[in-house]
Amino acid sequence: MPDIDLNALHVVNNPALARYEIALGDATAFVEYHLSGRTIIFTHTDVPTIFEGRGVGGRLAKGAIEDAIAQGYRIEPQCPFIAAYIKRHPEYQPHTRGY
Repeated sequence: MPDIDLNALHVVNNPALARYEIALGDATAFVEYHLSGRTIIFTHTDVPTIFEGRGVGGRLAKGAIEDAIAQGYRIEPQCPFIAAYIKRHPEYQPHTRGY
């Protein structure tokens, strides 16, 4: 199992694929979204199996949410992983529809 330095992971918005990504060597963790006006709707999160349970998903969620807020979007977490992350981090709830 490869070592991971969570602080070295960079979350990047890839608008061409409508997703936020973290490159993990040959693999990519991502959270997909679509935009509706000034709302970003997070629809699906995928972390390669070898990286599950190691904080990659949380780093991805935090980076995607914080970038969306910085861009002035309201967040709609349709993805269960993103919804659970926001529930555990109430500081993001004021920026979220449905809370």
